[in-house]
Amino acid sequence: MARLKLYTVHLRAWSAAPDREAVFVREGFSVAAFLFSAVWALYHRMWFAALLMAAAIAGLALAEEILDLDPVFAEAVGVALGLWIGFEANDWRRAALKRRGYLEAGLVAATAAEEAEHRFFERHALANSGAA
Repeated sequence: MARLKLYTVHLRAWSAAPDREAVFVREGFSVAAFLFSAVWALYHRMWFAALLMAAAIAGLALAEEILDLDPVFAEAVGVALGLWIGFEANDWRRAALKRRGYLEAGLVAATAAEEAEHRFFERHALANSGAA
């Protein structure tokens, strides 16, 4: 049986779209952010975060060259940086959505993002119709 994951639901307050431009952000570690940090941030329109991630990675590479660091140590620091980004990425994404005018509308447990969307909108439709 597939494990349930938690998703926070963010809705744009002033949107006229029927789904209010809903965004579902999974709780927990982001493998994509761990592997593709700055590219992941650019994909999610987090420009400043992408710049900081790229600068941190470039700074680490520069420090390795200038300080003649042991490659194993430098790699360990790089992996630690990637892990930190992976663990914090979805929280940074939530903060970016809040800055863009999204409101946190709830929490949904589901096995996949598509199921989370279905559950949220089904529950939202029931709540709006007066049945619950």
